[in-house]
Amino acid sequence: MLAMLARAATVVVLGLALVSPSLAQAPQVSLPPGFHLEVFASDLGGPRFMVLDPTGTLLVSIPSRGRVVALPDKNGHGKPDAVVTVADGLTQPHGLAFKDGQLYVAETGRVLRFHYDAATMKASQPTVIVPSLPTGGHWTRTLAFGSDGRLYVSIGSSCNICRESDSRRAAIMRYRPDGSSGELFASGLRNAVGIAFHPGTGVLWATVNERDWMGDDVPPDLITEVREGGFYGWPDCFTAGGRRVPDSRVLKGERCPAMITPSLEIQAHSAPLGLAFYTGQHFPAEYRGSLFVAYHGSWNRSVPTGYKVVRVKFDAGKATAVEDFATGFLSAGTVSARPVDLLVGRDGALYLSSDQFARDIFRITYRPR
Repeated sequence: MLAMLARAATVVVLGLALVSPSLAQAPQVSLPPGFHLEVFASDLGGPRFMVLDPTGTLLVSIPSRGRVVALPDKNGHGKPDAVVTVADGLTQPHGLAFKDGQLYVAETGRVLRFHYDAATMKASQPTVIVPSLPTGGHWTRTLAFGSDGRLYVSIGSSCNICRESDSRRAAIMRYRPDGSSGELFASGLRNAVGIAFHPGTGVLWATVNERDWMGDDVPPDLITEVREGGFYGWPDCFTAGGRRVPDSRVLKGERCPAMITPSLEIQAHSAPLGLAFYTGQHFPAEYRGSLFVAYHGSWNRSVPTGYKVVRVKFDAGKATAVEDFATGFLSAGTVSARPVDLLVGRDGALYLSSDQFARDIFRITYRPR
């Protein structure tokens, strides 16, 4: 457990005590023995998704401010030397990726590619490579490059439950690096906010926020492999205990169409967002190859859930178990941070962003006693 600087003030929303963003008390977090959490950067205005530039500098999107910023830590002391604006004037920038030294940024309605100067940490010469992505409803767009060199873009649904007229919604699209040859990679994914490729198998994994208003515990949210051409159920069906269950609001006495059951079902309304495979050397060997997932936390459950980071264990490329890793962001009815994204730094530390209540980026390190 780690207590940090007190900046205490709370408000009450939906029955929860929420720590004020400007006067937040840094969370008291429970971690496995030897792990420590500290604030890396604070008061960023709602940091969301992160990426490392070619030199190892951390970049993060700030959708509410329409910008991407860099947080260089040149001397490795665990704090940024400055907050450098990489790109500004953007429309809800979210997903970030690098390929061949160029920076890709997903706005809510398009994907941009920038020339990136690693020395100055400035992006210039923006080119729209994927125009006219569908907007409205779930607004986040997340990016990842696969081992095939293609750009993968996740696009959430426009609604909680409906038939989409645009096949790109509730789906993951795939493009060439220049934005051409767009094709549907997988569908039936209501809102796959986080996407990442397994470093060993090259298989795409995603977090999926499932449908609402079916109760506290149905249907489960998902952490799953995503296969090319796969259909994962939405809006027709969901899974519960591995069973395919028709959604009666969509299917009237019909059977579920062919769908792939997810790799892992997790507690409904956990809102899993960012995910990162641990590829560093800083953590103990048993953690290497694990998948860390940020649970943003529930907003419509009678008993709140989520607000934590979990570790997914793997064996031979297959997920075997989920266990709590960092808990305490929700404690005694008080929410101190809402985890968003995870990133393994060049130093081997695990970085965690929070976009509400503590608008910070945390740094998790391992120091055995």
